[in-house]
Amino acid sequence: MRKIFLSLALVLGAASLSIAQTPVVSGPSIAVDKEVHDYGTVPYGGNGLCEFKVTNSGTEPLILSKCKGSCGCTVPTCDPNPIAPGSSYTITVKYDTKRPGPINKSVTITSNAVNEPTKVVRIKGNVEPDPNAPAPAGGAPAGAPVKSPSGAPNNN
Repeated sequence: MRKIFLSLALVLGAASLSIAQTPVVSGPSIAVDKEVHDYGTVPYGGNGLCEFKVTNSGTEPLILSKCKGSCGCTVPTCDPNPIAPGSSYTITVKYDTKRPGPINKSVTITSNAVNEPTKVVRIKGNVEPDPNAPAPAGGAPAGAPVKSPSGAPNNN
């Protein structure tokens, strides 16, 4: 009984070690630290920078040939110099925070990676309204008397 238990433990231990090993990809391989960057709520004109860390988890140099934002308000910076196996590079993305409202944009990374030649990452969040913007049309100016339904001023 003791031999059976010992054999079973040895087999299970060897199986768990073989599963835990990460396979090495032959050729360049892209891995990104996150799929989505969430800015949360950003003040109008606030810091619109974020970063995505790209790692070459393959065996040959990774070349980022193109990084493109989904619109002109999303501008990524990408270095075309090769990323050595095991090394990383940080892609910086600048979002124009002078555009109030929700953020839901993408950045497409084109490379020579054998696992994902086209990798898409996203940015999301919300930009607060411009505090210096004029009041919307149809609204009463600040400090103006509010009229009652009869039309008479109600300055309570």
